Amino acid sequence: MIRRRVGGRPERDSRSTTGSGHAQHHDVTEDPAVATARVARLFDKLAPVYDRSGVEFFTPMAQRLVQLLAPRPGERALDIGCGRGAVSMPLAEAVGPAGAVTAADLVPAMVEAVSDDALRLGLRNLSTIVMDASAPAVPRETYDLVAAAAVLFFLPDPAQALARWVRLIKPGGRIGITTFGEQDPTWTAVDSLFAPYRPAGLLGPRTTAEQGPFGSEAGVTELMRRSGAVDVRTLSEPVQLVVDDAQEWRAFTLTTGQREAWLQVPADERDRLFQRARFLLESARTDSGRIVLTQQVRYTLGWRKRP
Repeated sequence: MIRRRVGGRPERDSRSTTGSGHAQHHDVTEDPAVATARVARLFDKLAPVYDRSGVEFFTPMAQRLVQLLAPRPGERALDIGCGRGAVSMPLAEAVGPAGAVTAADLVPAMVEAVSDDALRLGLRNLSTIVMDASAPAVPRETYDLVAAAAVLFFLPDPAQALARWVRLIKPGGRIGITTFGEQDPTWTAVDSLFAPYRPAGLLGPRTTAEQGPFGSEAGVTELMRRSGAVDVRTLSEPVQLVVDDAQEWRAFTLTTGQREAWLQVPADERDRLFQRARFLLESARTDSGRIVLTQQVRYTLGWRKRP
């Protein structure tokens, strides 16, 4: 039976973020509570269309994470920052009727959508919870596996959050996360068009990916080790974004967290930015006639030590 509950009130942390993934030379000025509220507002607006443009990007990434976690029938799993369920749904199918999956997200609209989709698909072993990923409101040592796809870099204190996630796993259980690595030159050039409009100190996946632990495979691996996980390994694999033209690329970005980048650009300058992006994107058009962009995705896996 699908059930829904609310928990995990956003939590302030007065400690410095140095060493947590946001180094002081980041010039981070955004208050953690403000950052959490901002991300929640953004994804609340995105919920009806999130990753629904018809362009596949997050789904292959999610499927690969589930494959690496290798869920087994009868296991209990937690998907943190579930979004529209790209990880939750295949997890629920893999653990089967004897297992259980909890899909957790900060945004009630996302949780509502996942719950509705699960009912439609007949996944009665999937329940949902509204929860702040920084302060998980679920019992410790409850889950055989925990997954979090493209979530950790949004959090004000990634190290603290990750340590809390590891404590949710039963001894011998595992955790898997995804983060972003390098992009191809065209994607990097297009993203750089938005950089002049980004407010100083704004927390997000691109700013945090450039420095601190998210800047390298070794950094993410060490972050997981310091969280208390053992036998940690990181795999870096390419994921392609394939579109017919710049219009389709823009439609895709407006259904993801990049919508915030568009909103930071003054309305009267957006068309000019789009035209510049269109010019750059043409350099990635392949012999197939389609534009292909490549993003390296890091899959970091760890285990909870047995007693």
